[in-house]
Amino acid sequence: MIGRLNHLAIAVPDLESAADQYRNALGAKVGEPQDEPDHGVTVIFIELPNTKIELLYPLGENSPITSFLEKNPSGGMHHVCYEVDDIIVARDHLVQTGARVLGNGAPKIGAHGKPVLFLHPKDFNGCLVELEQV
Repeated sequence: MIGRLNHLAIAVPDLESAADQYRNALGAKVGEPQDEPDHGVTVIFIELPNTKIELLYPLGENSPITSFLEKNPSGGMHHVCYEVDDIIVARDHLVQTGARVLGNGAPKIGAHGKPVLFLHPKDFNGCLVELEQV
């Protein structure tokens, strides 16, 4: 059901510093910051030959990244995103197998302009999983 790895997301306490580190120390192609108010984050995507890294920074007072950074002040891996062909079919299959979809279960539009869902980390070995329809 899952396709290729779309991206790994890293929550960071200083977005510009993290972007500079990838740009200058690692020589990566670093995108521009984009605000995603529906998800409470500002993101920067780092393009790699085979996937992307998504840097996450809190946007607004109710950002889910704020509590993550309170527990992990230096930042850290936040989630892994896999591609799926049909997000509704994937959601329904996962729910039938006992997985919990976060939120109300309806896909939201993600940072790439495509439908996304998040799956409870307790159902996936402690890892928050994002699914993105391609």
